[in-house]
Amino acid sequence: MATLLTFTALPAPSARAAEVPLSQDKHVTASSSEGAFAPSAAVDGDTGTRWSSAFTDTEWIQVDLGASSSLRQVTLDWEAAYAKSFRIQASTDGSAWTTLYETTSGTGGVQNLTVSGTGRYVRMTATERATAYGYSLWTFAVRTAGTDGGSGSGTLLSYGRPGSASSSQSDQNCWECTPARAFDRDPASRWATSSTTGWTDPAWIAVDLGAPARIEKIVLQWDPAYAKSFQIQVSDNGTDWTPIYSTTTGTGLKQILTVSGTGRHVRMYGTQRATAYGYSLWEFQVYGTGGAPNPAPPLPSDPASPPRLVWSDEFDGAAGGKPDPAKWKADPGTGQNAELQYYTDHDNASLDGAGHLVLEARKQATPGKGCPPDPLTGSTTCQYTSARMNTGSTFQFTYGRVEARIKVPKGNGLWPAFWMMGGDFLSGRPWPYNGEIDIMEILGKDVKTAYSTVHAPAYNGAGGIGAPYRLPQDADFSDDFHTWTADWTSKGIVYSLDGRTVLTLDKEQVEQTRGPWIFDHPHYMILNLAVGGDWPGPTDTTTPFPARMLVDYVRVYQ
Repeated sequence: MATLLTFTALPAPSARAAEVPLSQDKHVTASSSEGAFAPSAAVDGDTGTRWSSAFTDTEWIQVDLGASSSLRQVTLDWEAAYAKSFRIQASTDGSAWTTLYETTSGTGGVQNLTVSGTGRYVRMTATERATAYGYSLWTFAVRTAGTDGGSGSGTLLSYGRPGSASSSQSDQNCWECTPARAFDRDPASRWATSSTTGWTDPAWIAVDLGAPARIEKIVLQWDPAYAKSFQIQVSDNGTDWTPIYSTTTGTGLKQILTVSGTGRHVRMYGTQRATAYGYSLWEFQVYGTGGAPNPAPPLPSDPASPPRLVWSDEFDGAAGGKPDPAKWKADPGTGQNAELQYYTDHDNASLDGAGHLVLEARKQATPGKGCPPDPLTGSTTCQYTSARMNTGSTFQFTYGRVEARIKVPKGNGLWPAFWMMGGDFLSGRPWPYNGEIDIMEILGKDVKTAYSTVHAPAYNGAGGIGAPYRLPQDADFSDDFHTWTADWTSKGIVYSLDGRTVLTLDKEQVEQTRGPWIFDHPHYMILNLAVGGDWPGPTDTTTPFPARMLVDYVRVYQ
């Protein structure tokens, strides 16, 4: 359900679903264990259970990943009994070990360690205790999500490094679009040349890698203001530049450039704009070896296979009961899309006693609440009430299978939806920069067509990426319950209806053809029944009130 740039802030999230590391629930062994604190507790995904060793210096814990994998990060969440000195090691056979990380100044707490290597077995070998006790880990997590995105072209060197540019933009159209935005690995923020002085040729943006580096790959994710002709240049001093790549046929969108050169500084030097505007990059990533890289936050891990149920609401309860407050909070909406309803504080949401949640739209005036003019009465006092709720403050997650079984109402002006919003919306990031994943939308005036869509800065509103689809034999969605599913991974989203794939969105293809994919971060779920608005159109005398959207269940698997 596309929203406008205005928003009402809701409570900050209090919980998020854990992202599943490669090591979770894999076979694990240890040099010793203390009482009931078995080594399996360190890889079970439960931060309330832990492994503890005997009270000696040389102890280890080892996990078998099941197959050889490219290793990019190890997370250690220590209990108070932590290691002052330890090594992270990898092995392909469980016998010959290669050290990937070593320290004699361990800090305890949560340590996210960037590593680089390959192995089936990963081991933490501790050699010096920080306390009189042994060693104890709440979490021992191994991830393959790497700083090079699995490309095999080295480490991401540019993340968080100082940037500079010929100019930058900061106005109502592109707020604080500074060079740093191109090096933050945030696909929803960008650098742009000044709108007053920068719509000229040439123009440039550069990054200081902090130390000499060998450059192997450049990734450019362009805004529509891209370069037709540009060079990638390197420099030892930031003054004298040497080209290592040059083109006069730039394509815009996502360009992955294989290059070879050395230098501390790397620059994109644009000499011919493709549009009348300036130059703008969502991402400028430099990969290679050397430099002084800042460890980038780990990328989310894909769900385990087979997926397991991590959250659900079956809506069992007595008739008239309210949505579970531990799962759902009433959502007042944002006044978007010229909608006509006033969303109540769960007054229009209840259980029916038969295992369903009911979201009810009513023809019910709400004095003191303003809405767009009602098409029937002309009143600007809200003439309809309805229900909207979300999991923003109770449950957020990245990736998984999201599924709901829903029966929608029929009638002009009705707009039922099941969708997700990026969690950073709740902390102030405006739509569409937070990302929106619409799993199901149906217009009451055409209950034979459903829609699934994604919205991002480069594609939103009527320009969102999605598709309409219909039921076999052109059946009516309002006649029965149907199951909508979104399988969301690091590769994209596959939408299904009643087990039948209806839309596949491939992340790489979207980046190559439409713009940045911004959905690799926590989202929360929303259920609502809107009344009126720009897309569904107005109600009329035939619209049935009360109108009810029934939800049999909502489930998330990871």
